[in-house]
Amino acid sequence: MNKEQMNIVVVGHVDHGKSTLIGRLLYDTDSLPEGKYEELKAVSEKRNMPLEWSFVLDAFQAERDQAVTIDTTRIWFKTEKRDYVIIDAPGHREFLKNMISGAAAADAAVLVVDAAEGLKEQTRRHAYLLHLLGLKQIVVVVNKMDLVDHDAGRFNDVSNEVTEYLSGLGLSPMAIVPISARHGDGIASMSENMDWYEGQSLLKTLDRFVLQPRPVARPLRFPIQDVYKTEGERILVGRIEAGRLRVGDTLMFSPANRSATVTSIENWPEQDPPQVDARAGDIVGITLDQRIFVERGDIGSHVEKAPMLTNVFRANIFWLSDTALKEGKSYTLKLGTRSAKVRVQSIDHVVNTETLQHDKKTEIKRNDMAEITLRSREMLALDPYTENPSTGRCVLLDGFDTVGGGIIHMRGYPDQRNALPTGADNLYEVDHLLTAQERMNRNGHRGSVIWFTGLSGAGKSTLAMRVERALFTKGYQTYVLDGDNVRKGLNADLGFKPEDRAENIRRVGEVAALNADAGLVCLTAFISPYRADRTRARQTCKDGDFHEVYIKADVATCESRDPKGLYKKARTGEIPNFTGVSSPYEAPDKPELVVDTMKYSIEECVEQITDYVEKNIGLTQENTRDKIKAL
Repeated sequence: MNKEQMNIVVVGHVDHGKSTLIGRLLYDTDSLPEGKYEELKAVSEKRNMPLEWSFVLDAFQAERDQAVTIDTTRIWFKTEKRDYVIIDAPGHREFLKNMISGAAAADAAVLVVDAAEGLKEQTRRHAYLLHLLGLKQIVVVVNKMDLVDHDAGRFNDVSNEVTEYLSGLGLSPMAIVPISARHGDGIASMSENMDWYEGQSLLKTLDRFVLQPRPVARPLRFPIQDVYKTEGERILVGRIEAGRLRVGDTLMFSPANRSATVTSIENWPEQDPPQVDARAGDIVGITLDQRIFVERGDIGSHVEKAPMLTNVFRANIFWLSDTALKEGKSYTLKLGTRSAKVRVQSIDHVVNTETLQHDKKTEIKRNDMAEITLRSREMLALDPYTENPSTGRCVLLDGFDTVGGGIIHMRGYPDQRNALPTGADNLYEVDHLLTAQERMNRNGHRGSVIWFTGLSGAGKSTLAMRVERALFTKGYQTYVLDGDNVRKGLNADLGFKPEDRAENIRRVGEVAALNADAGLVCLTAFISPYRADRTRARQTCKDGDFHEVYIKADVATCESRDPKGLYKKARTGEIPNFTGVSSPYEAPDKPELVVDTMKYSIEECVEQITDYVEKNIGLTQENTRDKIKAL
């Protein structure tokens, strides 16, 4: 019976003894290849040095000469409980990319710390990367205890230092084990030299790790690598990254939202009997019962558990290029088998791995780790890394050079799939007997949507109500939609999660467009933080009927006003997903009007908006008459 297998990554600062630890671990578990021990002895004697366990892994002569591991190495060992695959990740700063590649494939981690040196910069950096990649199962080994005379006090000092740093990342090590890798103390069994230690050896601690669910247990993700056309058939080819599929399953292909049923699973060479199901790790081709358009980069999934669709998302990245990343710059995003152009919308913060503080910077330099927001022109299918790692990783290219990579999350941003238009059967448009011209002649103005957007506290509702009064006094047919009158009725079923907020704005956009179609000047006062939602609201209206007004005020100003105490509650965590604090606000790119409430009084702002409405909507203006004649 095959034992279960677990992947473990070994990380830590250069020269803290990772390779030595692994070599000794293999020796103590009888996992060295036949003759390897004798070879190690011979090589070490030839170099006039003690037995060097790190030579087990240092496969390249250059590595032995430099005493620096420069690539990830995978090697097996076994215990009575399970088989292990060790991923030895390099600790040297210049080889960070390989360390990340190794850690991304691991189920658990061993963090190596030198007893004499304690936490170093690279140790902290690697620990942060473990946190970044979502690795929760960690054991810390305090190595080279022989160099500090197996001192319990020194071990406790290092343990406290490590525990404090990891707790700041939300990590709690399963154990902190004192060892001397060169002499084998604490690896397979504890040593009399450290009889003060009451815990278990490293091997017994590793066996306490819990194997995480395999990718097959996750929702199906089948990125399309290529489409083969043969004898009139279209075969969709790719590697199943997560989940499983069967003949007869209905699959949805994102981002196009097209569905069809799997009619066969193709293999080369052909199987007899034909394969009827496939799972994560399999490379297969499938045929469908319909000739829907599917291309490289699309992701197949089951309809009920499809990936998210979005054109904006956040990423925790590590930067590898000598050329700094800056806001506004464009890169090529590699997401599974899809490539897409993305622009850096914002650098949200850069992580100081020494202090774990989030620093606000205008650029990201080589080996920095940061959170950024990326925006693409096209809709992308993806998953937050914590939900599906295979579709939650991304790589950034500048030309043909890999310049960065990391993991995706959607904190503060909604899944836009539900906001996309869907077809409806048996609906027929009915022509009104009243024309837009007749409504304009009766009202004296065009029907329009004046869409106020801005942070909470910027002044949207205050201005909307006063503009409504000013326009009404001038004879306009007008009405305000805001949170109070919409959330009590039409949207009473919605909460404040990103998806709920997107649906709230979708409904408001539809109602506002109907108001405009009826000839009213509809003023809307909603934060509406996402550009995508405001764009859809604009597309709902007829051309020229939507006017975006940015009520401008920065977070500090809005927080200083805060009449309802909302910012204070958000800062203490009482209000989650609060725009400007824990959720993003995307200011308009090209609004029709910007009203700066930090610079102008309420009366001046009302006058600016009213003047704009009269110039662009009122029939008394010559330019508007010309527009109406053209209808």
